[in-house]
Amino acid sequence: MAARKSAAKPNVSPEELKQYYRDMLLIRRFEEKAGQLYGMGLIGGFCHLYIGQEAVVVGLAAAAEEGDKRVTSYRDHGHMLACGMDPNGVMAELTGREGGYSKGKGGSMHMFSREKHFYGGHGIVGAQVPLGAGLAFADNYLENGRVTFTYFGDGAANQGQVYETFNMASIWKLPVVFVIENNQYAMGTAQKRSTSGEDIYTRGAPFGIPGELVDGMDVLKVKEAGEKAVEHCRAGKGPYILEIKTYRYRGHSMSDPAKYRTREEVQKMREERDPIQNVRDLLLQGKHASEDDLKAIDKEIKDIVNASAEFAKESPEPALEELWTDIYSDDVPQGDAIEA
Repeated sequence: MAARKSAAKPNVSPEELKQYYRDMLLIRRFEEKAGQLYGMGLIGGFCHLYIGQEAVVVGLAAAAEEGDKRVTSYRDHGHMLACGMDPNGVMAELTGREGGYSKGKGGSMHMFSREKHFYGGHGIVGAQVPLGAGLAFADNYLENGRVTFTYFGDGAANQGQVYETFNMASIWKLPVVFVIENNQYAMGTAQKRSTSGEDIYTRGAPFGIPGELVDGMDVLKVKEAGEKAVEHCRAGKGPYILEIKTYRYRGHSMSDPAKYRTREEVQKMREERDPIQNVRDLLLQGKHASEDDLKAIDKEIKDIVNASAEFAKESPEPALEELWTDIYSDDVPQGDAIEA
């Protein structure tokens, strides 16, 4: 095994550091369990896991305030857990059960929580970017000081609607942080083969949008960059771009064997750059926690995740009547009166 670098001194309290460790571990263990349930046939359709990218959402959640909004793509389970959504409801939705956040009708890609200000994972690549600007437009209009975190990947960064949104967000000085989760492979093609230019964060420059590149495997660096971006937005200076360089250990989805990269590459990242292990090292080296303390946290997290799986299994499937609910249409059948 390659030697790990000595962890730098953290700029947060031991309690905060423990919370980041716990939050990232919850996402990791939850996603591992989701992968197991998918293999058992209990999760149907697509399932995009977040394993390896945990520091991104946990770091930015630490920089956010109550009332700030999030919108993202279909790789969304980690985002939900990071903003405080109940693991039971998330797992039940993954398995298509009534106890899920969308009553079992949205599945992995489409979950929402107005209470937690989470406005969904979205299945259409890049489509969430203009939606995020719309959320920020509303906050700007209401002058409530809120910020919207709009997440998308390196692959989606090549979508035309992203640049249309950059233009509008800049003109109206919208309080939106555009977060590019650059896991370096999009759906399965290395960034250098699909993207002109190495840096994506500079693409906001023609629109007057500042940005920076961030180490997405270091939760403390993500938090620091997030605080800078949020301060910029709350000051009324308009949008900000964070290109967060991260790495997913699994394929694009559970059906992807990820043969476009070597096992050695993935293993090297796990051994030398894992975001959870990095925080674990900080806690141990700083004597903020013992091995027994961390084992107790891991057991607590596993119990929560196992309970969420049991909740999902025991929750009934949606009733057939649910096929006709939550459907919106402007069409009114001829002969039907419209009551005022």
